[in-house]
Amino acid sequence: MSIESEDTLGWYVVHTQPHQEDRASINLRAWEIEVVNPKLQVKKYNQFTSKVTWITKPLFPSYIFARFKLNQQYGRVRFTRGVHSLVSFNDTPARVEDEIIELVRSRIGDDGFVNMREELKAGDVVVIKEGRFQNFCGVFERELQDSDRVRILLSTVNFQAHVVVDRAVVNKICTERRAV
Repeated sequence: MSIESEDTLGWYVVHTQPHQEDRASINLRAWEIEVVNPKLQVKKYNQFTSKVTWITKPLFPSYIFARFKLNQQYGRVRFTRGVHSLVSFNDTPARVEDEIIELVRSRIGDDGFVNMREELKAGDVVVIKEGRFQNFCGVFERELQDSDRVRILLSTVNFQAHVVVDRAVVNKICTERRAV
């Protein structure tokens, strides 16, 4: 392994033990190593009570990003509790470009979670992914206040209606509207 050539700070992918992303992150930060551990907040429906709960999941299960000098801190990182190994190619830890880390960070909101949704603006053409209106197209009107629901204008051959659906089931289908 050629560790001697890496004397500058770089980002690396750390493979953690199963379900140990937080533990590895905390322990690496204790060594003053910068860590990015992106998380998602996902809705989970209880099939028996129909109640919605939110659970936190890692964006990349069993993987986090750490920034360190490979030649100085490889052993410290590799043998940190919660760490399994570093992702490597040809026995050399693979470096991640700063732009990729900045892209991941740019998607993390003020709440600390990665935003995977597309930004919707009034007038965007959308499709409903599931439910009784599955595969119907419509025009996004607005998000409802204090809710995770949106209002859409559906138009079919002989029918036009406003519907309110869960935001999670709506996808934007075109990024720009063309003048007809």
